[in-house]
Amino acid sequence: MCLSPASRIDVLLTAAFLSLDLPAALARAVPATRPDLGDFQCNGALAAAALVGRTGRAIAEDIAAYLRQEPAFAEVSVAGPGFINLRLSAAFIAQGLDAVAADDRLGIPDEGRARRVVLDFGGPNVAKPLHVGHLRSLVLGESLRRIHAALGWSTHADAHLGDWGLQMGMLSAAIRRTDPTLAFFDSEAVVPFPATAPVTLRELERLYPEAAAACREDPGRMAEARADTAALQAADPGLTALWRSLRALSLSSQAADFERLGVRFDALDGESDVRDAIAPLVARLRACGVATASEGAVVIEVAEPTDSSPVPPLLLAKSDGAAFYATTDLATLEARASVPGLARVVYVVDQRQALHFEQVFRAARKAGIAHDVELVHAGFGTVNGPDGKPFKTRSGGMARLADLLDDAVARAAERLSSSGYGMDLYGAQREALTRQVGVAAVKFADLSGDRLSGYVFDPARMVAFEGRTGPYLQYACVRLRSLLARAAGEVVGPAQASAPVERDLALHCLSFGDTVSEAARLYQPGVLAAYAYTLAQHFSRFYGECPVRAEPDPATRASRLALCVLTERVLTRCLDLLGIEVPLRM
Repeated sequence: MCLSPASRIDVLLTAAFLSLDLPAALARAVPATRPDLGDFQCNGALAAAALVGRTGRAIAEDIAAYLRQEPAFAEVSVAGPGFINLRLSAAFIAQGLDAVAADDRLGIPDEGRARRVVLDFGGPNVAKPLHVGHLRSLVLGESLRRIHAALGWSTHADAHLGDWGLQMGMLSAAIRRTDPTLAFFDSEAVVPFPATAPVTLRELERLYPEAAAACREDPGRMAEARADTAALQAADPGLTALWRSLRALSLSSQAADFERLGVRFDALDGESDVRDAIAPLVARLRACGVATASEGAVVIEVAEPTDSSPVPPLLLAKSDGAAFYATTDLATLEARASVPGLARVVYVVDQRQALHFEQVFRAARKAGIAHDVELVHAGFGTVNGPDGKPFKTRSGGMARLADLLDDAVARAAERLSSSGYGMDLYGAQREALTRQVGVAAVKFADLSGDRLSGYVFDPARMVAFEGRTGPYLQYACVRLRSLLARAAGEVVGPAQASAPVERDLALHCLSFGDTVSEAARLYQPGVLAAYAYTLAQHFSRFYGECPVRAEPDPATRASRLALCVLTERVLTRCLDLLGIEVPLRM
């Protein structure tokens, strides 16, 4: 296993702490807050001072004296009340570069150890097109899936479709009003029902919001919808056949959007898959006292004495037995927990659902469901328009995801033409380039920064080839590949890091594995997005100050080519973990 520089330094720090009878747990290196003083620093002497009755400065001086004997460090110094600053030696960095270059994993630790993680993201509803609100869940969820897989986890991505409940009753009742003669509504029908939906995709997209609005305004329409919902849940054959046809029609459109975004699911399970498990679950929880009756409903009390604000009970079922969304989540979690080796479930869902997931997680613990599984809600902020409010179309509705992607790709085509990029590409190659650049622009903008923060959807800025954008990183990667293609056949390596810009680039490459691990720990792909941008900047400065193919000294030229090879591998892998494709040419 290839250890990162920080891990290798921790080994040396541990030996130093133990030699002084200090706790090994305090022997940890972190990147230096003052790069002018060192590459890494250790603050453990300050914590040790309270344990042994000596000043942090005195302890730090003793640790520094021990570490100065190690060839790994070019300089060890003590600052302030006991900060230990560590400057790595050129030989230590060169050894690290050789190790990472020889490692197919590029230093990414195998910390998942084949444990299983389910990632629940996307969450599209049947009968509705994917809209801008689904964008963040899809992009963040796919990146988190890739990050977990890179760390050795066995991943299972599930879209968890909203394909059951009142919305389906609203649709079937609306379709019956349009054409009551359809076979789906003939209680005497004995022939196989049509497999094809009785409406087109566009009609379906129009029909649902109209039906939902009518049900809100007209109690009679709502009664019709509830009656159809009850009949469907009672397995009415005609309504079941209609439901299947509408589900298939909707999924065909959504699958196209998944493909455009490069999102892969292992399962497209839905709420309907656990419909038969809900009634037994509610009965079991009532029988054991976890769930109780309250004001005509069945609930689980989830409030805890340490809560700083009220946490309402989790609603399991209405007085008529109808289940709530949370009930479906509990039943789905119970089904998932039956899979051997499951260690973690990550829900990539809007942060506005934070209370819901807190209730579900607490209820699961009380019910003994998935008791040894880590449950995580990786929430996120909204995609906003220029006014800072959630993005809407000019008519005030939610913008369709396909339309947003079309806009980004069109902007990318304009920007490529005006900038002169890819002008030697035609036909399918040109179309592929504009698609890759447009989608990368959207993805990187979404993944950059803190996932809990919203961001402004601005395709004109996103497709820029400069600054913190996806196309800038794609271009950096393509430029690296072009350089290496021209250097084909030349001697490569071993890599050294003599000049300051070489050290900066080398150390950043060596920190890749730790960065991937940190992104997973925080459920923040933005950590990798920031890393990729900084890596591209380091390479740009290196390339501007250090001749590569024009360098006359053979050993230096070979070393710099080796740095370029490693940088290209790390940057490409980093972009892949973000779900961003690198074009062959730009």
